[in-house]
Amino acid sequence: MNFWLIAILLILICTLLLESIVSFLNLRALTPDLPKEFEAVYQKDDYSKSQEYTKVTTLFSLTTNTISSLLTILFLILGGFNYIDIYARSFGFEEITTGLIFAGTLGAFSFLLGLPLSMYSTFVIEEQFGFNRTTLRTYVLDTIKSIILAILLGGPILALILWFFINNGSLGWLYCWFGVSLFSALLQFIAPVLIMPLFNKFSPLPEGELRSAILKYAQQVDFQIQGIYTMDGSKRSSKLNAFFTGFGRFRKIVFYDTLVEKLDVQQIVAVLAHEMGHYKLKHIFKMLFSSFIQLGLMFFLLSFFLGNEGLSSAFSMKYTSIYSSLIFFGFLYSPVSLFISIFFNFLSRKHEFEADQYASETTGTSSALIESLKILSQANLSNLTPHPLNVFIHYSHPPVLQRIDKLKCF
Repeated sequence: MNFWLIAILLILICTLLLESIVSFLNLRALTPDLPKEFEAVYQKDDYSKSQEYTKVTTLFSLTTNTISSLLTILFLILGGFNYIDIYARSFGFEEITTGLIFAGTLGAFSFLLGLPLSMYSTFVIEEQFGFNRTTLRTYVLDTIKSIILAILLGGPILALILWFFINNGSLGWLYCWFGVSLFSALLQFIAPVLIMPLFNKFSPLPEGELRSAILKYAQQVDFQIQGIYTMDGSKRSSKLNAFFTGFGRFRKIVFYDTLVEKLDVQQIVAVLAHEMGHYKLKHIFKMLFSSFIQLGLMFFLLSFFLGNEGLSSAFSMKYTSIYSSLIFFGFLYSPVSLFISIFFNFLSRKHEFEADQYASETTGTSSALIESLKILSQANLSNLTPHPLNVFIHYSHPPVLQRIDKLKCF
């Protein structure tokens, strides 16, 4: 049997096995005993609801991963990739256009297979727990917009990658690295202005106590604010959130309207202080720089597998091509990607603690941020007792109880 086929099958099976183990450990870590920190926030029924939400979403994720893995293995063994390639080649175009048809067709199949599961998650699970506010019309429009964006943004960048590799030989990976990095950096400026408003309405925060408190704090820490906005997050979900987006004059501070409804002024300022901490402590740039390094590593490794006939044979391909090698390399790269994501999550959790400390020190109190974390956890039905292995592999934020314990020390 083909070596590469054995390697890919092992990767798929071991990845599914790892996710299954983590899921079951996470479910076993659930406890009916409400942590004392949350006794004043949760009613007993609410806590039971949060645990049930964790159970349902964990089992759904496990089911989704299992279906996806089995279908991928079946598609691979039955030569599905080769059939798609023959279809793409039937149009008689040159390699770049053929590659776009190949990738687009695979993407369309993946989208159609995942659509029922996505709809079930939104309209059944999220509805069951009172989160969903997405109408069918909004869901359809979001889907159409996402497809158009994938074509308008993904198509050109894939074409550029193929062109670099086809025309620049051994240095193709280097040109791809710089080109995609530049595009990603540019997207950070474009997204807040052109892309995000396609999905949500951003309204300037009106004059009042909250705006005055935010501006006063920003002046205190010498932070230039270009815009303070609320976003109609309630259009899709009742969950709470806040974030910074963009750089320079495109930078926005955005609060979900659901968050503004739930938190008081002091708590919102504490959440804002935490987000400002990420900027002040250069976390955004550190993560962006690290992601660029990771991107370079990926393209460098990819360059060794382009045109690999053994790898193409593992997928039952009649023809070997650069565009199919890009797709097949993704299977081999997934273990590397897992280890890199674990590192990034570790770094992110460290940054969260640092941003919490910044917020505590600059606002002069930890209590407001602690209370906001409790309210956010309760409103979002967060899992208060995740298993350590799940945290280690998947969590970009520390568990809320760990954050609260740290905040009490500042």
